[in-house]
Amino acid sequence: MNRSITLEQAETVVAACKREAGTVGQPMNIAVVDSGGNLVAFAAMDDTKLIGEDISQKKALTAVYFQMDTRDLAPLVQPGQPLYGIEATSGGRLVVFGGGVLLRGADGRVAGGVGVSAGTVEEDHQVAEAGRQAFG
Repeated sequence: MNRSITLEQAETVVAACKREAGTVGQPMNIAVVDSGGNLVAFAAMDDTKLIGEDISQKKALTAVYFQMDTRDLAPLVQPGQPLYGIEATSGGRLVVFGGGVLLRGADGRVAGGVGVSAGTVEEDHQVAEAGRQAFG
């Protein structure tokens, strides 16, 4: 089976995220998944937070599952909103705050996602966005 994102592409995304994490000044956990949510590449920068390994992978997966950036899900999962409680339906596999972004190929189809964790929600999204720009 051919992946929707190659290892070389995933490594380019990781490298861009690492550079941006250096700019932010926060070592990050960076995960890249394909369009099926399968892990293609992962990096845990030196001195990053250990919990971010799991969270970064879940952010990438969530972006693919919902075909949108995870920060755009946050308002939809608040009490009284349409997706309130959705995290409980997935056995802990979803992360619905910023740091996961969708990757699309040149044809506009979903290629995968990148998830970043260890900084603030804003820093995580900024670093993930750098990876998306490198992919595009």
